[in-house]
Amino acid sequence: MKAVVVRSSAELAVVDAPEPVPGRGQVLVDVDAIGAGYVDVMARRGEYAYFPGVGSVPGLEVVGRVAAVGPDVPEGLVGRRVLALPAFGGYAEKVVTEADRVLTVPGSIDAVDAVAAGVNAMVAEIALHRVGATAGDRVLVRGAGGGIGVLATQIARARGAEVTAVTSAPARGARLRDLGAAHIVDRTRPATAGSDDDSAPAGETYDVVVDTVAGPDLADHLALLRPNGRYILCGGVGGAPEVASLEPLLRDFHRSPTLFAFSLNSVAPEDLALSWKRIVALLEEGRLSAVIDRRFPLTEADAALRWVESGKPFGKVVLLPR
Repeated sequence: MKAVVVRSSAELAVVDAPEPVPGRGQVLVDVDAIGAGYVDVMARRGEYAYFPGVGSVPGLEVVGRVAAVGPDVPEGLVGRRVLALPAFGGYAEKVVTEADRVLTVPGSIDAVDAVAAGVNAMVAEIALHRVGATAGDRVLVRGAGGGIGVLATQIARARGAEVTAVTSAPARGARLRDLGAAHIVDRTRPATAGSDDDSAPAGETYDVVVDTVAGPDLADHLALLRPNGRYILCGGVGGAPEVASLEPLLRDFHRSPTLFAFSLNSVAPEDLALSWKRIVALLEEGRLSAVIDRRFPLTEADAALRWVESGKPFGKVVLLPR
């Protein structure tokens, strides 16, 4: 079978690999679509602690059908269409993962749409669930044009919140308004300065900030929290924040701000399943749309990951094994 391995911190390579065999408690998935995300960029660079390193296969999410199961796995799983969440190894035609890391994909949802939602939708949905975003809240989404951001924008809106999306370029802002954002903030300007007639008014503050970026501007966005506001950091495409970035939490403690740091790695399989069930309901009700930026064949995974790394995609980049 074809698989893609990390050749170096700057290169992926397509190789012929033996078909994996499921062990105890595992399933083998015949892959139809693969999600490519910024976490794979970090893995290739050697910046992601859970990735085994050079010679290993990146990829944390695939959609396909269960082709075989190992011991102690119900045979009834064979043939089931699933979203599988391997601990890497996803850039391949076939993938082995733990049986409790596969989630049923109904026939009403296309494989590409399912993987374009996938991990990013669960990050966004669980993040908003944990901070209790609800009707009437004002929610700011940083990195709203990225894979997590476009879904967080929609899910926050589905929860009844008024969403302000931080992005760049008028075209991206227009697409985010179509996805439910009430206001657009141009990230190239100060955080409270808008870019058009639908911009957030200067001096606006927020009940919830969803941050997929982190980086040196985190402090500026922490300062935008209202009293009892909740800030959830669930990505780091802008780099890790410095300790000094957290100063607003201490300076403004009398306003009772809360900072959540969130990674999907901390979520138990049963909670992933509950989140996926809620996401599927939103997809089937038409209140959530998978946003696909580009599709690449698996053999062009290196080009796909360079495109992800560029920061230009709007939504999800998807790899197709055939």
